Amino acid sequence: MSNRPKVPKIDKEALKTLLSQRFQDGFKKLGDIPDPSLLLNAEYAVKRLARAIQTKERIALVGDYDVDGVTAAAVVSLFFQHINCPLHVTIPNRFRDGYGISASVLKRIDADLIMTVDNGINALEAAALCQERGIDLIVTDHHTPSEILPEAYAIVNPKLPRCPYPFKDICGAQVAWLLMALLKRELGIDVNMGEYLDLLALAIIADVMPLTHINRAIVQAGLKQMQHSSRPASIIMCEFLNKSSVTSEDIAFQIAPRLNSAGRLDDASTAFRFLTATTPQEAYTYFEALTELNLQRKRIEADLTEEALLHVNLNDPVIVVAAKGWSEGVVGIVAARLAQRFSKPAIVLSIAGDMAKGSARSIGNIDIYELLKTQSSLLEKFGGHKMAAGLSLRVGHIALFKKELNRNAALLDPSDFFESETIIGELKAESIDFELLHILESFEPYGEGNPRPKFLATGAKVHHISYFGADKDHSRLQLSLHDDAAATHQMIAFRQKISLLQHQELTCSYTVNRNEYGENVSIQMIIERIY
Repeated sequence: MSNRPKVPKIDKEALKTLLSQRFQDGFKKLGDIPDPSLLLNAEYAVKRLARAIQTKERIALVGDYDVDGVTAAAVVSLFFQHINCPLHVTIPNRFRDGYGISASVLKRIDADLIMTVDNGINALEAAALCQERGIDLIVTDHHTPSEILPEAYAIVNPKLPRCPYPFKDICGAQVAWLLMALLKRELGIDVNMGEYLDLLALAIIADVMPLTHINRAIVQAGLKQMQHSSRPASIIMCEFLNKSSVTSEDIAFQIAPRLNSAGRLDDASTAFRFLTATTPQEAYTYFEALTELNLQRKRIEADLTEEALLHVNLNDPVIVVAAKGWSEGVVGIVAARLAQRFSKPAIVLSIAGDMAKGSARSIGNIDIYELLKTQSSLLEKFGGHKMAAGLSLRVGHIALFKKELNRNAALLDPSDFFESETIIGELKAESIDFELLHILESFEPYGEGNPRPKFLATGAKVHHISYFGADKDHSRLQLSLHDDAAATHQMIAFRQKISLLQHQELTCSYTVNRNEYGENVSIQMIIERIY
């Protein structure tokens, strides 16, 4: 048990004030989305796309195998379908092609113009191959650029140093959507760009973009639209969730892992076909396939995590583990598990032949991309952003990479390694009611940049504990929140089997959530951490 944090006692008005401070520039509306023409090179790129459409050139699109990349490809593909223009879509296969546009992918493409979505910012080799073949390449991406950029016809990325677009934290699907909005303007055609908001919400949440500024407005509108959309994929997702209102957490924990599982274990084209399905029956078939892949992914991930734990050196500030035979598709999730478990950045590498490929995940305020950059001379490829990155290197370089990376990490501020506690305060038991739930819901969606508020229960008296779930590994506690609490409350602890005697005291952090079962709505309190 760790020392419990010191937090103030708060009431509903204090809670409102504290949450409002997260949005000091106010809640943004869809009308506040900056004009897409502010994206550097966007108008230049769009004029080339428009010319290709008007002269019937062969246009190809290259996406990526995660939810953001697949969704970005779906947005562009559906837009081109709407304007009745042929588009050859390629979603790279993680195992055969590697990440993004590559020499392997280009072998399968015969086009006059290629556009990337959610990838390409570091595709130096692919850009050179396009030049050799006389293909114009338009790169659209949101990942951090390196100092050397690919020689492309146009690069559209809000993180380019000279890009004046005022909100940088947008995902690949948003960049693609903004470009299509600009293309609509250039072509002078009537397309309702608001029809894609359900897809954008999916991508923003799955790619862990901050749910502030315009992202909050898009996700709010997109989740509402998802529930009323005629898009077959949205119909199936909502039927699966079976809730009166879909939250960002539903997408993050129930939907995104299923869509990601296709690219992790097999081929992300399954997720792309799900999002672009033309009938609910077709979408249902693909969703069933994604669900089965996700079950496989969970089994593989659990086994790999157990193996990876055997390789961890607890003395290193950054965990680096590598082995043969580990599935490339799940190393990112295993890295996240290790980072969470040990409160350290983690890198998990899969060795095949003389090469190792893997993923990095960070914690606290450690910028893993900048840390990898210090070892660029040892890496074949790397890319990503502050909290997550991908990399590849020769097996013979792993030991030196690990040593030098940790030498650099040891120079960082130790406080950067700590996750900041986000406990907002201690509530009186009588404050936990539907009015409180309404206040909390008014600040949704919760996620990156706007975490769901956690509260502290100090010395709560336990009256009864029961266990549920297939393996009885979840706990349900009935307790009095404080000594002076007249009523008892129920708390749920997922994936924790809590053993306490009756009338023992418990101090924990928890969240307050809406729980729906059929037509019944109740308040659910979920234990986050026990002190």
